Amino acid sequence: MAKAPSPPPQKTSSRQEENDGKDLFDPANERGLFSDQSPAPTQPKTSPQREPAHYHGHRERLRGKYRDHGDAALADYELLELLLFRLIPRRDTKPIAKALIARFGTLAGVLGAPLPLLQEVKGIGDTVALDLKLIASVSQRMLKSEIRNKQVLSSWSSVIDYCHAVMAHETREQFRILFLDKRNVLIADEIQGQGTVDHTPVYPREVVRRALELSSTAIILVHNHPSGDPTPSRADIDMTKTIIDTAKPLGIAIHDHIIIGKDGHVSLKGLRLI
Repeated sequence: MAKAPSPPPQKTSSRQEENDGKDLFDPANERGLFSDQSPAPTQPKTSPQREPAHYHGHRERLRGKYRDHGDAALADYELLELLLFRLIPRRDTKPIAKALIARFGTLAGVLGAPLPLLQEVKGIGDTVALDLKLIASVSQRMLKSEIRNKQVLSSWSSVIDYCHAVMAHETREQFRILFLDKRNVLIADEIQGQGTVDHTPVYPREVVRRALELSSTAIILVHNHPSGDPTPSRADIDMTKTIIDTAKPLGIAIHDHIIIGKDGHVSLKGLRLI
């Protein structure tokens, strides 16, 4: 029986000839096999859009409320929020403002608080605390301008407002003197001494000596009670009388001694104690 003819040998390509006898999974072969293939295009990554923080709308509403109705329409913590918007731009400042008011009682108490105590409130760092003290200083300077170069006795409410702003929230006693000229115009406002929480050493001769240096013919004594109660002590009354007795022979009048507390003020002259 005749054998069937064998099929003709198939032609092989040059690449197949090169790969004869080689491992198809050889890394070199893989590089050759895939080198002509272009990488699939990658889609650019897009980050999901963030929704505006919930407090952004609140800020705009509060600004609008102040713009349309003024500060009378806002509570103390809301006015403080308006300040904190600028100082802390990327946080919800309402809880911080409320925490400050809860800690220090009033807006004046917040601005009068010492730096270390401000920084104990969560959300208030060194920079924000310093900015709050700067705002307080601007307010005090504004109040002082109301009595500068004016007859102090005819601007008594401005004197009280100024003294309260600069002294009511001090944590230590502070003895301040307002030196006046013969027309009762303010010449100088100086801190004569600082003491502890309940005592400040005062030296009558030093008070009188400084008045003579400034050519002052009248002075107003002011000191604070950190406890908040402005009621004068026996020591306050006796010290005032000693200064009066020391100054009178030299032609220097003591118009009054004002005691400042968080809860108000007391005038020794108003109480007829001098």
